[in-house]
Amino acid sequence: MGINGEADNLWFLRFLTSTDDLRKLARMREATIRKIPGIGVKYASVILQWQKRAQFSHDVEWVGEMIQEDAVRVMELHDKIQSLEAKIEDVAQGSDMAQTLATIPGFGAVCTAELAGEMGTIERFSNEGSLALYLGMANLDNSSGKQKGSKPPRQVNTRAKAAMMIAVDRHRKKVLESQRYYEKKRAEGKKHNQAVRALGRHLCRVIFKMLKMNRRYILSQ
Repeated sequence: MGINGEADNLWFLRFLTSTDDLRKLARMREATIRKIPGIGVKYASVILQWQKRAQFSHDVEWVGEMIQEDAVRVMELHDKIQSLEAKIEDVAQGSDMAQTLATIPGFGAVCTAELAGEMGTIERFSNEGSLALYLGMANLDNSSGKQKGSKPPRQVNTRAKAAMMIAVDRHRKKVLESQRYYEKKRAEGKKHNQAVRALGRHLCRVIFKMLKMNRRYILSQ
């Protein structure tokens, strides 16, 4: 339809399903558009601009219904995800480890709950290096002779690693010092995921000390 680049935006999906025929969207009045939840002045203006150039292919007569059904399913899935995230956040409220991890900028409720659940207790780890291996933030040396290389350790918890990668990537966008460290690694030729893991390796040291000493994250000035 050419209105919006992100097909999962709720305002767009609600607009898409606000009538029984997609072609009617091109003739919908502004007053009616503004009544759709999530559509204010900004998005109503976007829609009105689209209406001036709106065109539909002949296929819309038979694919329009399928498009709207898919939009409804996406909205239902969005509601389910929100409900699950709310439940996860409630569970995390009862975990001291999750609450401690949540003080790290960028570490949201879902990721901290996932990390806390997979880690269980910090006492499982003899040092920050073993924690880094478990979270997938460090590789084992696989060098031999003149050939240098590394390999992922078998003891990596893939669920915890996925949560850690998301949390670290969000963290570096919120903390200038971490963002600079990430950019430094990228300048050294590291790929995005490699740079995120390098930052994650550093954060494992911080996390290990935080959990061992039961301290919150302190942002350096």
